[in-house]
Amino acid sequence: MSITLTGQDKLTLRTAAYGAVTLLAAADVAGSPHKAATAGSLSLYSATGPVGHVLAEKTRDVHLEGKSVAAIADHVLPALTAAMGLLNKQDPAEAGNFRSTVLVAVEAAATAHKGERSPTAADMIRKITEALDAA
Repeated sequence: MSITLTGQDKLTLRTAAYGAVTLLAAADVAGSPHKAATAGSLSLYSATGPVGHVLAEKTRDVHLEGKSVAAIADHVLPALTAAMGLLNKQDPAEAGNFRSTVLVAVEAAATAHKGERSPTAADMIRKITEALDAA
């Protein structure tokens, strides 16, 4: 099945995916946020299918500023749910690809510095997974 994504749809996907990695990096209070962000972003860049093409586009449209993790989460968690909803409407298999891609990226981010998740990272992954599954 072919999917058609508008510019806004693509922005939602990028915000959701890169935002999930940003949340993990911001929540990595005891580790190395830079290593977490790098590992997660590299994982997203290796995505395949239509989602992979969207995530690999070189754009400057994603803005994930926030003075706290809560402020970032207020923007990213709804974007994760919205991304899954718009993909599910067009191609459930591609929605599954997006979900898997995001979860692999957050796991890469969560285990970047010591190879194991901190309790904070595990809780953030749970919240990200719930947002993905809420669609």
